[in-house]
Amino acid sequence: MLQRPALRLSLTVAAIGCLAASSSHRSSVLGPGRADWGRYDNAPVPDLNRTILDNLALVLAVMGVVIIGLVVVAIMHSRRIRQASSSYRSLVSDSQGGSLQQLLDSHLGKVIEVGTKMEELNDLYETLEVRSRGSLQHVGIVRFNPFEDTGSDQSFAIALLDDRRDGIVLSSLHGRGQTRVFAKPVESGESTHQLSDEEAQAIRIAIEGGRPAPSAG
Repeated sequence: MLQRPALRLSLTVAAIGCLAASSSHRSSVLGPGRADWGRYDNAPVPDLNRTILDNLALVLAVMGVVIIGLVVVAIMHSRRIRQASSSYRSLVSDSQGGSLQQLLDSHLGKVIEVGTKMEELNDLYETLEVRSRGSLQHVGIVRFNPFEDTGSDQSFAIALLDDRRDGIVLSSLHGRGQTRVFAKPVESGESTHQLSDEEAQAIRIAIEGGRPAPSAG
Protein backbone atom coordinates (compact mmCIF):
# COMPACT_ATOMS: atom_id res chain seq x y z
CA MET A 1 0.00 0.00 0.00
CA LEU A 2 2.99 2.32 0.55
CA GLN A 3 4.46 1.72 -2.91
CA ARG A 4 1.61 3.39 -4.79
CA PRO A 5 1.96 6.82 -3.10
CA ALA A 6 5.76 6.70 -3.68
CA LEU A 7 5.17 5.92 -7.36
CA ARG A 8 2.70 8.79 -7.61
CA LEU A 9 5.26 11.12 -6.00
CA SER A 10 7.95 10.08 -8.48
CA LEU A 11 5.59 10.64 -11.41
CA THR A 12 4.66 14.07 -10.02
CA VAL A 13 8.30 15.12 -9.69
CA ALA A 14 9.05 13.84 -13.19
CA ALA A 15 6.06 15.71 -14.61
CA ILE A 16 7.15 18.94 -12.95
CA GLY A 17 10.68 18.47 -14.32
CA CYS A 18 9.35 17.88 -17.82
CA LEU A 19 7.16 20.95 -17.53
CA ALA A 20 10.12 23.09 -16.49
CA ALA A 21 12.31 21.77 -19.33
CA SER A 22 9.55 22.34 -21.86
CA SER A 23 8.97 25.87 -20.65
CA SER A 24 12.70 26.70 -20.87
CA HIS A 25 12.89 25.29 -24.40
CA ARG A 26 9.89 27.27 -25.61
CA SER A 27 11.27 30.43 -24.05
CA SER A 28 14.58 29.99 -25.87
CA VAL A 29 12.93 29.25 -29.21
CA LEU A 30 10.15 31.81 -29.23
CA GLY A 31 12.05 34.50 -27.44
CA PRO A 32 11.14 36.40 -24.34
CA GLY A 33 7.78 38.03 -24.18
CA ARG A 34 6.15 35.97 -26.99
CA ALA A 35 2.82 34.45 -26.11
CA ASP A 36 2.20 30.69 -26.44
CA TRP A 37 -0.36 28.25 -25.17
CA GLY A 38 2.14 27.31 -22.43
CA ARG A 39 1.28 28.17 -18.87
CA TYR A 40 4.56 29.76 -17.79
CA ASP A 41 5.80 31.18 -21.13
CA ASN A 42 5.46 34.80 -20.00
CA ALA A 43 7.25 34.18 -16.67
CA PRO A 44 10.99 34.42 -16.24
CA VAL A 45 12.89 31.20 -15.70
CA PRO A 46 14.00 31.96 -12.08
CA ASP A 47 10.40 32.75 -11.09
CA LEU A 48 9.21 29.55 -12.75
CA ASN A 49 11.79 27.48 -10.88
CA ARG A 50 10.84 29.17 -7.64
CA THR A 51 7.16 28.41 -8.29
CA ILE A 52 7.98 24.79 -9.06
CA LEU A 53 10.02 24.42 -5.89
CA ASP A 54 7.28 26.01 -3.82
CA ASN A 55 4.64 23.74 -5.33
CA LEU A 56 6.93 20.74 -4.97
CA ALA A 57 7.25 21.33 -1.24
CA LEU A 58 3.47 21.63 -0.97
CA VAL A 59 2.96 18.45 -2.98
CA LEU A 60 5.50 16.61 -0.83
CA ALA A 61 3.70 17.78 2.32
CA VAL A 62 0.32 16.72 0.97
CA MET A 63 1.70 13.37 -0.14
CA GLY A 64 3.27 12.87 3.28
CA VAL A 65 -0.07 13.51 4.97
CA VAL A 66 -1.79 11.13 2.54
CA ILE A 67 0.83 8.44 3.15
CA ILE A 68 0.45 8.79 6.92
CA GLY A 69 -3.33 8.56 6.57
CA LEU A 70 -3.05 5.45 4.42
CA VAL A 71 -0.71 3.84 6.95
CA VAL A 72 -3.17 4.58 9.78
CA VAL A 73 -6.07 3.16 7.75
CA ALA A 74 -4.03 0.08 6.89
CA ILE A 75 -3.19 -0.47 10.57
CA MET A 76 -6.86 -0.13 11.57
CA HIS A 77 -7.99 -2.57 8.86
CA SER A 78 -5.27 -5.00 9.86
CA ARG A 79 -6.42 -4.90 13.47
CA ARG A 80 -10.04 -5.45 12.44
CA ILE A 81 -9.03 -8.38 10.25
CA ARG A 82 -7.14 -9.95 13.16
CA GLN A 83 -10.15 -9.52 15.43
CA ALA A 84 -12.48 -11.01 12.81
CA SER A 85 -10.09 -13.94 12.30
CA SER A 86 -9.94 -14.54 16.05
CA SER A 87 -13.73 -14.46 16.31
CA TYR A 88 -14.05 -16.84 13.39
CA ARG A 89 -11.58 -19.29 14.92
CA SER A 90 -13.48 -19.15 18.20
CA LEU A 91 -16.71 -19.84 16.34
CA VAL A 92 -15.50 -22.81 14.32
CA SER A 93 -13.65 -24.51 17.17
CA ASP A 94 -14.90 -25.86 20.50
CA SER A 95 -13.11 -26.04 23.84
CA GLN A 96 -11.39 -29.29 22.82
CA GLY A 97 -10.04 -27.74 19.63
CA GLY A 98 -12.47 -29.48 17.27
CA SER A 99 -13.90 -27.94 14.13
CA LEU A 100 -17.36 -26.49 13.63
CA GLN A 101 -18.37 -29.57 11.65
CA GLN A 102 -17.31 -31.83 14.51
CA LEU A 103 -19.21 -29.68 16.97
CA LEU A 104 -22.37 -29.82 14.84
CA ASP A 105 -22.02 -33.58 14.40
CA SER A 106 -21.68 -33.97 18.17
CA HIS A 107 -24.82 -31.93 18.83
CA LEU A 108 -26.69 -33.80 16.09
CA GLY A 109 -25.74 -37.08 17.74
CA LYS A 110 -27.05 -35.84 21.07
CA VAL A 111 -30.31 -34.71 19.46
CA ILE A 112 -30.76 -38.15 17.87
CA GLU A 113 -30.01 -39.79 21.24
CA VAL A 114 -32.58 -37.61 22.98
CA GLY A 115 -35.12 -38.45 20.26
CA THR A 116 -34.49 -42.17 20.83
CA LYS A 117 -34.96 -41.74 24.59
CA MET A 118 -38.21 -39.87 23.97
CA GLU A 119 -39.51 -42.71 21.81
CA GLU A 120 -38.61 -45.22 24.54
CA LEU A 121 -40.38 -43.09 27.16
CA ASN A 122 -43.43 -42.83 24.89
CA ASP A 123 -43.53 -46.63 24.49
CA LEU A 124 -43.17 -47.04 28.25
CA TYR A 125 -45.98 -44.54 28.82
CA GLU A 126 -48.30 -46.42 26.48
CA THR A 127 -47.46 -49.71 28.21
CA LEU A 128 -48.12 -48.23 31.65
CA GLU A 129 -51.34 -46.67 30.43
CA VAL A 130 -52.59 -50.03 29.17
CA ARG A 131 -51.63 -51.69 32.44
CA SER A 132 -53.16 -48.96 34.54
CA ARG A 133 -56.50 -49.43 32.81
CA GLY A 134 -56.57 -52.99 34.15
CA SER A 135 -55.62 -51.93 37.69
CA LEU A 136 -57.98 -51.20 40.53
CA GLN A 137 -59.27 -47.65 40.12
CA HIS A 138 -62.88 -47.56 41.31
CA VAL A 139 -64.12 -48.71 44.70
CA GLY A 140 -67.62 -48.53 46.09
CA ILE A 141 -68.81 -49.90 49.44
CA VAL A 142 -72.21 -50.14 51.10
CA ARG A 143 -72.80 -51.28 54.69
CA PHE A 144 -76.18 -52.63 55.70
CA ASN A 145 -78.02 -54.88 58.18
CA PRO A 146 -80.00 -57.62 56.41
CA PHE A 147 -81.22 -59.32 59.62
CA GLU A 148 -83.44 -57.92 62.30
CA ASP A 149 -81.84 -59.98 65.07
CA THR A 150 -78.38 -58.48 64.59
CA GLY A 151 -77.27 -55.06 65.62
CA SER A 152 -75.48 -52.40 63.58
CA ASP A 153 -74.46 -52.60 59.88
CA GLN A 154 -72.04 -55.51 59.98
CA SER A 155 -72.86 -56.72 56.48
CA PHE A 156 -71.44 -55.00 53.44
CA ALA A 157 -71.19 -55.01 49.64
CA ILE A 158 -68.01 -53.76 47.95
CA ALA A 159 -67.38 -53.24 44.23
CA LEU A 160 -63.77 -53.32 42.91
CA LEU A 161 -63.52 -52.10 39.30
CA ASP A 162 -60.80 -51.04 36.86
CA ASP A 163 -60.87 -48.22 34.30
CA ARG A 164 -62.99 -50.32 31.92
CA ARG A 165 -65.59 -50.85 34.68
CA ASP A 166 -64.61 -54.50 34.92
CA GLY A 167 -63.99 -56.27 38.19
CA ILE A 168 -65.93 -57.99 40.97
CA VAL A 169 -68.51 -57.16 43.61
CA LEU A 170 -68.17 -58.83 47.00
CA SER A 171 -70.99 -59.05 49.52
CA SER A 172 -70.87 -60.32 53.09
CA LEU A 173 -74.02 -61.24 55.02
CA HIS A 174 -73.36 -61.41 58.73
CA GLY A 175 -75.85 -63.18 61.03
CA ARG A 176 -75.83 -64.42 64.58
CA GLY A 177 -74.93 -67.95 63.67
CA GLN A 178 -72.98 -67.54 60.43
CA THR A 179 -71.49 -65.19 57.87
CA ARG A 180 -71.80 -65.77 54.15
CA VAL A 181 -69.65 -64.17 51.45
CA PHE A 182 -70.62 -63.88 47.76
CA ALA A 183 -68.47 -62.83 44.77
CA LYS A 184 -69.92 -61.86 41.41
CA PRO A 185 -68.05 -60.76 38.25
CA VAL A 186 -68.69 -57.34 36.76
CA GLU A 187 -68.14 -56.32 33.12
CA SER A 188 -68.72 -52.77 31.90
CA GLY A 189 -70.51 -51.96 35.15
CA GLU A 190 -72.95 -54.86 34.90
CA SER A 191 -73.04 -58.47 36.02
CA THR A 192 -74.57 -61.55 34.45
CA HIS A 193 -75.63 -62.65 37.95
CA GLN A 194 -78.58 -61.35 39.87
CA LEU A 195 -77.48 -58.42 42.00
CA SER A 196 -78.94 -57.33 45.29
CA ASP A 197 -79.86 -53.71 45.85
CA GLU A 198 -76.74 -53.20 47.98
CA GLU A 199 -74.47 -54.77 45.36
CA ALA A 200 -75.96 -52.64 42.57
CA GLN A 201 -75.57 -49.56 44.77
CA ALA A 202 -71.91 -50.43 45.47
CA ILE A 203 -71.25 -50.71 41.71
CA ARG A 204 -72.96 -47.38 41.07
CA ILE A 205 -70.90 -45.69 43.79
CA ALA A 206 -67.70 -47.15 42.34
CA ILE A 207 -68.52 -45.88 38.84
CA GLU A 208 -70.14 -42.54 39.60
CA GLY A 209 -68.85 -41.80 43.05
CA GLY A 210 -70.98 -40.73 45.97
CA ARG A 211 -72.12 -41.94 49.30
CA PRO A 212 -74.34 -44.93 50.00
CA ALA A 213 -77.90 -44.32 50.98
CA PRO A 214 -78.69 -44.92 54.64
CA SER A 215 -79.97 -48.45 55.32
CA ALA A 216 -83.47 -49.04 56.55
CA GLY A 217 -82.24 -50.93 59.61
